[in-house]
Amino acid sequence: MENNHGAKHHYFYSVGLSYKKADAEIRGKFSLDTLAKTRLLEQAKKEGIPSLIVTSTCNRTEIYGYAEHPFQLIKLLCENSHGTVEEFQKVAYVFKNQDAINHIFRVGTGLDSQILGDFEIISQLKNGFAESKSLGLINTFLDRLINSVIQASKKIKNETEISSGATSVSFASVQYIIKNVENIGSKNILLFGTGKIGRNTCENLVKHTKNEHITLINRTKDKAEKLAGKLNLIVKDYSELHLELQKADVVVVATGAQNPTVDKAILNLKKPMLILDLSIPKNVHENVKDLEGVTLIHLDHLSQITDETLENRKKHIPAAEAIIEEIKEEFLLWTKSRKFAPTIHALKQKLNAIKDSELNFQSKKIADFNEEQAEIISNRIIQKITTHFANHLKDDNTMVDESIEWIEKVFQIQATAK
Repeated sequence: MENNHGAKHHYFYSVGLSYKKADAEIRGKFSLDTLAKTRLLEQAKKEGIPSLIVTSTCNRTEIYGYAEHPFQLIKLLCENSHGTVEEFQKVAYVFKNQDAINHIFRVGTGLDSQILGDFEIISQLKNGFAESKSLGLINTFLDRLINSVIQASKKIKNETEISSGATSVSFASVQYIIKNVENIGSKNILLFGTGKIGRNTCENLVKHTKNEHITLINRTKDKAEKLAGKLNLIVKDYSELHLELQKADVVVVATGAQNPTVDKAILNLKKPMLILDLSIPKNVHENVKDLEGVTLIHLDHLSQITDETLENRKKHIPAAEAIIEEIKEEFLLWTKSRKFAPTIHALKQKLNAIKDSELNFQSKKIADFNEEQAEIISNRIIQKITTHFANHLKDDNTMVDESIEWIEKVFQIQATAK
């Protein structure tokens, strides 16, 4: 967890903010699109950050990485988003070393998700990992850690029912529409934006409402056409957005824009309208609520909708936590072994040098000296001694740094990290 680069000490940190303390507006300010993430990674590389991963979803923006001080990572986030350090400090969290490891395991396995058991975050972590790796920003520690989190996520998904039942923002959106809009099958529904949440919502709408009046609009028309082709829906040009808004009874906005794309100026309403804003940052301006008949519901409200499915998922938290502990223990054992392995290797070399010197001396001194037998016995003794030291260093109660220092001092060895 601690990396030594020359005289500098780098520690493993997790810095970020989530739905727990940051509302949609603040999360929007710190949201990072693809370009911003790439810029952040490139800046980190220039500034000598040895290893890091960035994730940004509708519920959280986080950096996991090595730094001398967490402010180096906070600065990267603030300089590549629309948020300030002051705003970050009010709602953020900073975890170091073991606490940072605990945090990434809970996040990656869906235990920290706004909707419990939502495994969408693991694909975000995988994407962040792949991008950082392509820029040479993944060290051995972070590589092993992310793969351990992926392993835990997979095992929890396969061996528990924490993600059972249909509970997601897209499912909650459709349930809300069905409960609050009469005769939904005959209403005009407009989906603006075809990101992941938008696509899932669209599929759920088709499946649960049997509505044949769903129109898709996306800035990139071919993405909308691709989705529409699968679901047999209508696609309109982005230039027709204001016309389609006038026809719609229900509007689902799921774009990735950094500023509101729908406000009261483009709504010319003659009937009630339900608008669901599933975007971070918010893509529907609050001023639409000034218009009579408009109901605006945001992603955060939908995420709070709890049902039997969610209550049922909570029963499986202990089983999920047990899996996390098991895989985390393996990972921590690996980090500990990795830390003392160079010392054990150096100790073995030192003992072998003593052995070679002694055997050489005795072979000259003793007549009929059986060098082969002496070699076998000596090697077994050396193996047993080094195993004793390794077991001591693996012990949970061992102060590893102090023990390594003591071994190196007593045996006059200098371990070289591999």
